[in-house]
Amino acid sequence: MKTLLIMRHAKSSWKDENLADHDRPLKKRGEYDAIQMGERIRKQGLTPQRILSSTAKRALQTAELFAEACHYEARIIATRQFYGAEPEKFVDILRQLDDADECVMIVGHNPDLEMLLERLTGALESLPTAAIAQVALPIETWAELNAETRGRLVQLLAPNGLTQV
Repeated sequence: MKTLLIMRHAKSSWKDENLADHDRPLKKRGEYDAIQMGERIRKQGLTPQRILSSTAKRALQTAELFAEACHYEARIIATRQFYGAEPEKFVDILRQLDDADECVMIVGHNPDLEMLLERLTGALESLPTAAIAQVALPIETWAELNAETRGRLVQLLAPNGLTQV
């Protein structure tokens, strides 16, 4: 059994309208939420062994703040492929992970992550900013992950509360 944590980036700033979407940073509220979510994951004993993030500034900032708060010790892997990705792209990248990584987190964007969550679990759930969906995958190796894999949505965490599934 593998665990996948799917995190939508935290609240971003629209202050500078001249910035490209890819370059938008987090708001102060987003920074706070990313840290809070990292602390909640650490307290649950779910600190991932691997974090993969979109290269968008707001996603990488979310991943970095989260990682520090949950005491993540490895390097964050940033990939442009998580920006505007279809579920199949996430699956392709996850299939290449080291099997020693039992718990993996991806940080990205909507609607991409909601589509991935639905694809992996069948659950139609909204992922507000900084929300984390914990998915239990019935696989022993990441290479086993494919279009037919059906995981289970264990919980959905949001900055303003916890929704048990």
